[in-house]
Amino acid sequence: MGLNNTPRANRLHIGIFGRRNAGKSSLINALTGQDLAIVSDTPGTTADPVFKSMELHPIGPVVFIDTAGFDDEGELGQLRVARTEDIIKRTDIAVLVIDGCVLTPQDLAWRKQLNDMSVPTITVFGKSDTLTEAQRHAAAQDAEDAIFISTKTGEGIDLLRTAIINAVPEEYMQEQLLDGLIEDGSLVLLVMPQDIQAPKGRLILPQVQTIRELLDRRCTVVFTTADGYEAALARLNCQPDLIITDSQCFSQVYEKKPDASALTSFSILMAAAKGDLDVFIDGVSTIDKALHADRNSAAISQARSTFRVLIAEACTHVPLQEDIGTVKIPMILRKQFGDQVEITNVRGNDFPSTDELKQYDLIIHCGACMFNRRHVLSRIAAAQEAGVPITNYGIFLAYAAGILDKITY
Repeated sequence: MGLNNTPRANRLHIGIFGRRNAGKSSLINALTGQDLAIVSDTPGTTADPVFKSMELHPIGPVVFIDTAGFDDEGELGQLRVARTEDIIKRTDIAVLVIDGCVLTPQDLAWRKQLNDMSVPTITVFGKSDTLTEAQRHAAAQDAEDAIFISTKTGEGIDLLRTAIINAVPEEYMQEQLLDGLIEDGSLVLLVMPQDIQAPKGRLILPQVQTIRELLDRRCTVVFTTADGYEAALARLNCQPDLIITDSQCFSQVYEKKPDASALTSFSILMAAAKGDLDVFIDGVSTIDKALHADRNSAAISQARSTFRVLIAEACTHVPLQEDIGTVKIPMILRKQFGDQVEITNVRGNDFPSTDELKQYDLIIHCGACMFNRRHVLSRIAAAQEAGVPITNYGIFLAYAAGILDKITY
């Protein structure tokens, strides 16, 4: 990925929802002015969610999500509907496309579901070129703020673009990775071990995003590996204002850190920008409580003698020998809990339901550089609803190194 490219996780996610053949794909093509989505009169043409990245002035980088109809039928159809429901968790703005002039019970149920999840929702009546004035009037009674659109005549498309712009959440893209941590022009040292998960010759996404922001802030940036860390410090004629490290090197970097230099990690930066650091820090305290609890008491949920941990990763890569989620974090947990810890790993979108989460005592989530903020917050909300503490890779590793109170965030 180039430094100037905007990753999907940092784009505003606009989900297009509606029944089969309601005109969702045609609407995306009309909004973008491109034939991005396949259009057909055959119901169910869009089987899986389709992501289309583009620029939408004046918002900037966005991704449109073309979803399968929520009235799909049959066993396969229900799987498609489940995929569509999952898209809500990452949707920043929803466009609900109504086929014709009548809101069906399904339309109303989905609009309520979107509203219940606090997703800004724009209701549009499609195929307006086929509606009579009486039908338009009746439709307007069901949804006063609805927009009538026609992808054939272009009616309402500009109004919909304006409605999307007005619906952009206030917090969208306001909080950057380094807000409050540095001033423009600061000296920053990046400690970047070669991540074995990154393709050869490339950096991982959190490193790229951090570098891009540092350049935008006109900072002086020095790069080094963990092995070259001490040599890099020795060659500088002044102490760095901030040191950003891979979380796996926390102990090594902190041991030699100049007193005047603040310290954080790429994972913690991602956690602060996309999640809720207070929740993550509170979550990691569960480990101390469990370690000092009577294993036969109710201090462990449901009086279990086993401490059950779910390790969740946004990426779907094949785990490698030194993988942080399947090797390094489990190793730390087993040193603390021995055979009394039970670890489950999930990746990508394979996150348990709220009821399934209740079996765990702690969730440890990756930095989620591949997810947008709403997606991460939806997982935090699911954990809280299940009553399960949740923390982040970087927070956990700082805790394990005994320096969580020394980290800047």
